[in-house]
Amino acid sequence: MGEQREASASAAAVAHSSNMQRVKVYRLRDGGKWDDQGTGHVAVDYIEGSKEPGLTVLDEEDNETLLVHNITSEDIYRKQEETIISWRDPEAATELALSFQEAAGCSYIWDNICDIQRNLQFSNLGGLEVGPRPASEHLEASRVLHSHDESFRSVNGELRELPPVDLSNLPLILKTILEGGITDQMRVAELITQDRDFFPKLLDIFRMCEDLENLDDLHMIFKLVRGIILLNSPSIFDKIFSDEFILDIIGALEYDPEVAKVQKHRIFLKDHVVFKEAIPIKNISVVSRIHQTYRIGYLKDVILPRILDDATLASLNTMIHTNNAAVISLLKDDACFIQDLFSRMRSPNISMESKRELVLFLHEFCTLSKSLPLVQQLRLFRDLSGEGVFEIVSDVLQSQDRKIVSAGTDIVILFLNQDPNLLRSYIVQQEGNSLLGLLVKGMVTDFGEQMHCQFLEILRILMDSFTMSGAHRDVIIEIFYERHLDYLVDVIASSCPSRSATRTSPNSALVGGNTEVHRIKPEILLNVCELLCFCVVHHPYRIKCNFLMNNAIEKILTMTRRSEKFLVVAAVRFMRTIISRNDEHLIRHVVKFNLLKPIIDAFVENGDRYNMLQSGVLELLEHIRKENLKPLVIYVTESFSDQLMKFEHFGSIQAFKLKYQQYLESADMKLSASVPDMRKKAEGRGLEKEEEDYFNERFSKAD
Repeated sequence: MGEQREASASAAAVAHSSNMQRVKVYRLRDGGKWDDQGTGHVAVDYIEGSKEPGLTVLDEEDNETLLVHNITSEDIYRKQEETIISWRDPEAATELALSFQEAAGCSYIWDNICDIQRNLQFSNLGGLEVGPRPASEHLEASRVLHSHDESFRSVNGELRELPPVDLSNLPLILKTILEGGITDQMRVAELITQDRDFFPKLLDIFRMCEDLENLDDLHMIFKLVRGIILLNSPSIFDKIFSDEFILDIIGALEYDPEVAKVQKHRIFLKDHVVFKEAIPIKNISVVSRIHQTYRIGYLKDVILPRILDDATLASLNTMIHTNNAAVISLLKDDACFIQDLFSRMRSPNISMESKRELVLFLHEFCTLSKSLPLVQQLRLFRDLSGEGVFEIVSDVLQSQDRKIVSAGTDIVILFLNQDPNLLRSYIVQQEGNSLLGLLVKGMVTDFGEQMHCQFLEILRILMDSFTMSGAHRDVIIEIFYERHLDYLVDVIASSCPSRSATRTSPNSALVGGNTEVHRIKPEILLNVCELLCFCVVHHPYRIKCNFLMNNAIEKILTMTRRSEKFLVVAAVRFMRTIISRNDEHLIRHVVKFNLLKPIIDAFVENGDRYNMLQSGVLELLEHIRKENLKPLVIYVTESFSDQLMKFEHFGSIQAFKLKYQQYLESADMKLSASVPDMRKKAEGRGLEKEEEDYFNERFSKAD
C-alpha cells in the first residue's frame, strides 16, 4: 500500500510539473496576427552545442523542437497578465510569445529569465573581481542568488532584513527591490528607512567606484538608486532630497547604462544654478524647502523623465505642491517680510534691475499661493490688496519692460480669479489716471500676441455683469463708458481706411480727412471688437445709449474696409451681435443710417469664395428672416436686391426674398380688405344725406 501511495504521489508531482511548464508557442505574422506554432513543454537550460543558457520548447507529441532562444541581458521580455511571456527576438526579427497553461509555471520561468538576466549584467557576484564570467556560471549564480535571498526571509516568506550594504551584496539588494511584489516593496522601503546607515554606506560605495572609474558597478548603483526611487516612499524621498545626500544621489544617476556619455548634472547644479534672492529670506526652513523643491523638479524633469512611472511622478508633484504651500504660508505669516517687500518696490531709489527682480518675485509669490487652501488664498490676497499691491501693479503697467508688464497682468488675473471685487473696489476709489485706464491703454499697445489676450480677459472679468454685485456694479460700468469706450471706438476708426482709399493699402489712408491711419496690429483691433461685442451682450442699455448718440456703429463697421479677412468677419460678427438684441431703437438706427451697406458690400466683393465671411453674412440674413425682423427684411431687400441677385442660388437668399414677398402679399391683402369698408361707409354717408334732405323737404312744405 505504501509503495502504491508513493507511486501515486510521484505521478501526481510529475503531472503537476508537466502542466506548469506546458505552453503554446506563438509567432507574430506580418499581418499583425499571432500564428500558433504548436504546444509543448518549456525548460530553461543550456542550449545544446552552446554554453549559453536559454529557453527550449519541445513538442508534447513527438519531442520536436518548437523553439530555441538564447536569453539575453537586454530588456526585451514582457510578462503580460499571469500566463504570457512575450519578447521580440532580435535574431528572428519577430515577436514571440509563450502562453502557459498555469500561472505558476509562467511565474517560475519568468523568475528564471530574470535571474539569468541579472547574472548576465552583474559580473562580480560573490566577490570583487571585475570582468565577464563564463556563461556556464550563470545558472549556478542564479541558484546562489536564490539561496542568499532565502536567508533574509522568515519562515512565512516575509523579508526580515536587507542584506548588508557592501559591493558584493548590491546585486542581491537590487533583486530584492526590483522583483518583489507590492508587499515586499513596502517592506523594503520600511527597512531602508529604518536603517540609518543604508544611504551613507551606499554612497560611500558609489564614491569609491567613481574614484576607481568602475563603470560596471556604477551602472549597477544607478539601477539600484533608480529602483529605490521607484519604491515611491515619502520617507525615502525625505532622505534622498536632504542636503546631506542629494548631490551624491544625483551623481549616482549620472551613470545611466543606456546613455553613451556620463551626464554632468552635479557640475551644472554647482556652477550654473544660482539662487537669487530678490529680497533676503531670513527663515532657514523656507530657504531649505526652496532648494529641495528645485532639486525635486530637476530630478523629475531632467534626470529621470522617461523612467518615472505615473505613481512616482504624482508623489514628486505632491512634494513640490506641499513645499510651495509651506513656503508661501511661512512667508505670508511674516508681516515684516511683506511690508519690506512693498517698501522696497515703492522706493524711488530702486534700480531697474532690482525692481524687475522684485516684480518677478511678487509674481511667483502670487502664483505659488494657489498651493494654499482656498480660505488662506483669499485671506492672503486681501492682505496684499490692503498693503497696496494694485498701486505696485499700476506702476508696473507703465513700464517699457515687456516681461514685467506680463508679470503685472498675470498678477491682476490671479486677483480677478480669486475675488474680482478687490480690484473693482480699488478702481472705484481711484481718481485721475486710473488702473482701468492703464488696462484699456495696454489693450491697444503692442506688448506681444499673448499680452493682447491677457488685457482682453482682464477687462471682460472686470465688467462681467453676471459676477458684479453691490455698489461697484454701476460705478465700474459708468467709468468705462464715460472715459474709455469712445477711445476704443476711435482706435478702430483711426486704424481703418476711408471709403476713398483702397483696401489693399490701409496704412496710407486718412479717416475723416484729418486723422492718419494708426499702425495698430490687426490682432489688437480684433480683440477690441471682441470686447465691444461682450459689452453689447452684458450692458445692452448703457451701450445702446452710447451707440445712438455717438454714431459708434458706423465707426466700428469701417473694419469692413480692412484687407484682413478676419477683421471683416469680426465686423460682421459685431453687427450680428447688435441685431441679435432685437432692440427696436437699434434696428431703426441701422435702417435710418444704412448700416448694413458695408456688410453687403464686403459680401458682394467676396464673390463666390466659400469662407467665413460668406458664411457669416448668410447666417446674419438667416437670423433676420427667422426672427421675423420686418423692418430689416424690407430694408435689405429694397436697398440691396440688385447686388444680391447673383447670389440667389443660395437657399438663404431665396428664403429671404420669399419672406419679403410674404410681407408684400400680406400688405396687399390688408389694403384690399379695407376698400369695401370704405365704400360701405361712403354709401352709408350718402343714405344719411338723402334721408336728411327728404325730412328737410317735408318740414319745409309743412311750413
